[in-house]
Amino acid sequence: MIQNPILRGFCPDPSIIRAGEDFYIATSTFEWWPGVRLFHSKDLKNWEQIPSPLRRVSQLNMVGDPASGGVWAPCLSYDGKKFWLVFTDVKTKKGRYYNTHNYLVYADDIRGVWSDPVYLNSVGFDPSLFHDVDGRKYLINMLNGFKGITVQEYDPLTNRLVGRVEKVFGGTEAGFTEGPHMYHIGDWYYLLVAEGGTSYGHQVTIARSRSIWGPFEVDPENPMLTSDIEDENALQKAGHADFVDTGHGEWYMVHLCGRSRTTEDGRKVCLTGRETAIQKVCWKDGWLRLESGGRFAQTETEEPEGIPIHPLPEVPARDDFNENMMGLRYSCPRAPLVDSMNQVERPGWLRLYGQESLNSLHHVSLMGVRQEELHAMAETAMDFVPERPEQAAGLAYMYDAMNFYIFIKTRDEAGKTVLNLICSDSGVCTDLMEPVEVPETDVLYLRAQTDEAGAFVRFFYSMDGAGWIQAGGEYTTEILTDEHCRGFTGAHFGMYCHDMSGSRKFADFDYFTYKNI
Repeated sequence: MIQNPILRGFCPDPSIIRAGEDFYIATSTFEWWPGVRLFHSKDLKNWEQIPSPLRRVSQLNMVGDPASGGVWAPCLSYDGKKFWLVFTDVKTKKGRYYNTHNYLVYADDIRGVWSDPVYLNSVGFDPSLFHDVDGRKYLINMLNGFKGITVQEYDPLTNRLVGRVEKVFGGTEAGFTEGPHMYHIGDWYYLLVAEGGTSYGHQVTIARSRSIWGPFEVDPENPMLTSDIEDENALQKAGHADFVDTGHGEWYMVHLCGRSRTTEDGRKVCLTGRETAIQKVCWKDGWLRLESGGRFAQTETEEPEGIPIHPLPEVPARDDFNENMMGLRYSCPRAPLVDSMNQVERPGWLRLYGQESLNSLHHVSLMGVRQEELHAMAETAMDFVPERPEQAAGLAYMYDAMNFYIFIKTRDEAGKTVLNLICSDSGVCTDLMEPVEVPETDVLYLRAQTDEAGAFVRFFYSMDGAGWIQAGGEYTTEILTDEHCRGFTGAHFGMYCHDMSGSRKFADFDYFTYKNI
């Protein structure tokens, strides 16, 4: 059986394709760089991350993008010759008129160099590119304000949208119609959309028509997929889906999901963010149905019968920075660090030059790893000699620019070198403990660890990497959840450095460990 989620920890809005015997999934990254995560599989069960398509500033500039802005809902497609990716860069997400800029990039090799972006429009988010059987291509767009789904032809020779724009679907009573994908299967055009909002009322809606221009009739058993909100152990937030055939007569659907825990006062919260699950599906009477029956997302699904299983090597929990490039699991906020990070000046160490503080929407020196399980641990060893109170470095546990913990070495106003623990809750910063004086020049070891339920986090430090001392008490992780932050990402652990003095003080990190416990 395939266990869900298949992509664990902050991997939402999946778009899936098959190219020959290979499957690929693209997921949203929001304000995290590089833009769009790509994953590859041979068997739909085991997935490896591959290089992101948006890794040049000429393709994507998210500096200044708001929390949970940036890259929304990419659509990955393949026409037999080229790979195509449509994505949205959300610059603002408040007020009547969102600034949702939609772009298209393409490549001959999915692991190779992707083109610079072609600007499409800014009328909505979550667009997709549909390749019809006659070779024509169409942009399937939602309209800001959830006003419906439109279709317009795209000309790949001139790289622009052409012809009429037609609203083909207004959505159902569930509302919040978004995330459209179009398919031409047999005599029917199928339109798949996400509805109900990307939280606990999320669902998958399917409609069909004999023409791409409509009219579209809704599945009489709609929704095709949603969540059992009464079962706290079930996958939640199921929606925003895409489906694919295996080439061996079987069909699968990938979809967004969340794993929630219930707080003491009965609320559901998601620490690991929105993730990606997969369900085996089948066709019945011209409509897509879950192979398991019903409409609730399942925590496991059947493996494909016509494809052998291809196990992947286990990714080491500890990174000693012995390579001259960062691993694919790392992300940073909004922009590549470029001149603010290197592994050359001190081989075997990661050097971060201090920039702005973590609550900035512009230039922040942080390299993070998404939290994949509720019970998790991150650890690093740091060599850092602060000279002023405006310089700090250490371990961050964060959701976004307003909600985080930073466990940092700095210099206080009296000139002492100290270790401090700071919490930012919706932008309000609080010192959680009395500063601990530490040696100025020694390597300092730092650790953060959540409890089994993922409800609390504790922080530890060590002077030798062996004897660990707890700093402060235990602190809620709820401030790092989707629900508290009203966001779309997930919790991250990371190495961090800031220098508000402008002198670009650096911190060196000997290793970084992230593991699920």
